[in-house]
Amino acid sequence: MGGIGIAIGIVAAVAVSGTAFLSHPQFGKTARGERLERIHQSSHFQNDKFQNEEETILMTSDRSMASNMAKFLFGKKPDNLVPKEGEIEVVKTDLHHLPDSGDLYIWFGHSSFLLRLDGKNILVDPVFYKGSPVSFVNRPFPGTDVYKPQGMPEVIDFLVISHDHWDHLDYKTVKELKDRVRHVVCPLGVGENFEYWGFKKNKIIELDWNETAETDSLKFYCLPTRHFTGRGLWNPKTEPASWLVESSARKVFYTGDGGYSERFERYGRQFPDIDLAIMENGQYDDDWNQIHTMPDQLGREVKELNANRFITVHHSKFALANHPWDEPRRNEQQAAEQYGLKLVTCKIGEVVKL
Repeated sequence: MGGIGIAIGIVAAVAVSGTAFLSHPQFGKTARGERLERIHQSSHFQNDKFQNEEETILMTSDRSMASNMAKFLFGKKPDNLVPKEGEIEVVKTDLHHLPDSGDLYIWFGHSSFLLRLDGKNILVDPVFYKGSPVSFVNRPFPGTDVYKPQGMPEVIDFLVISHDHWDHLDYKTVKELKDRVRHVVCPLGVGENFEYWGFKKNKIIELDWNETAETDSLKFYCLPTRHFTGRGLWNPKTEPASWLVESSARKVFYTGDGGYSERFERYGRQFPDIDLAIMENGQYDDDWNQIHTMPDQLGREVKELNANRFITVHHSKFALANHPWDEPRRNEQQAAEQYGLKLVTCKIGEVVKL
């Protein structure tokens, strides 16, 4: 989520209800106790926050935060920032009766998707209600909000979260999914939110960068990204992450959010034969070009990963930046053609067999 989008969400929240609103459970809690001790022991935690591997500037423009907000709110916007009703085609799939065998991928718009690997349901970054603290900011595009928690499979073997921004971790969604979830897999610090929201501690697999967890024939690798975190006005002490999921048959990489860095080439060497790379593509802006993938970097990232094929997310549901809603779709096509990559395209809700 772009820095401007988060700032808008927070300012809107404060304007609506002030301190009482900010105390709502949806804002989560900062780590404490044993979890805080573990955070302090992390080599990636310095100066009271998690640090990116390389120096990263959140807002790269020379304007003040107030000027950036004014530009985002009142500056010129493209005519097609938001699609018209029916422009985004959505397939309504019965997720309670999916094929009993075979690996698959189903996208729900933005960065929410379901993976089926080795017969296990892996639900990633589900946001089925809103991408901000308030309903009137970052609303879903017309027709894209047809999937809700009750429509998900009866058993979610793994709920995987990349980071705690509102457009990747939706309080209402995960609360409604709680009784279906066998395991939560999240970066260090994010587990505090899940415990606060009623998830049992023994269900939470919480990893620091470069740590691995293996369960139910699947391996989860928590990997560095180049981003930031937070749900409120305070220091969240949470870590953003990319994820590599390895099953008996394939490796699937998910970028989460994050700007370009040398890590993609490193992951390509570390994890040869990535079958599918799920890449961030959208909500970018020159004003925050170090924390999101810019259009001309997408193909380079996939090429350096040496992935057999790629698919893109982080678009087609919310307008968190001032680019046309369908521009990321053109970007992925251009990246595939420029670098000779195999692109997988799909509609929201469409079953993609891996």
